[in-house]
Amino acid sequence: MAHTVKLKTTTFVKITEVADFASHYALARAMGLNRSTVTRVVAGSLQPGTAFIAGALTALAPLSFDDLFEIVEQPTGKAPDPTGQAGTNR
Repeated sequence: MAHTVKLKTTTFVKITEVADFASHYALARAMGLNRSTVTRVVAGSLQPGTAFIAGALTALAPLSFDDLFEIVEQPTGKAPDPTGQAGTNR
């Protein structure tokens, strides 16, 4: 079975609040991403890609991958999107 990376959304939101990021815009700037990317990953409409994961680990250091993300089984019949942009128009 295939696996994918999933954001621990509740944990991520709490940590960003404690870290004093007042908005997705402020967090996105610290992560080196667009605000819309952060918003869509937090909402669950976009899987976290490598840039999101690296940005989160950098902006929220010293937290680790396991603090913010989990590996989950991909639903049957659906291959993981290697770009991390599932459900978006390209």
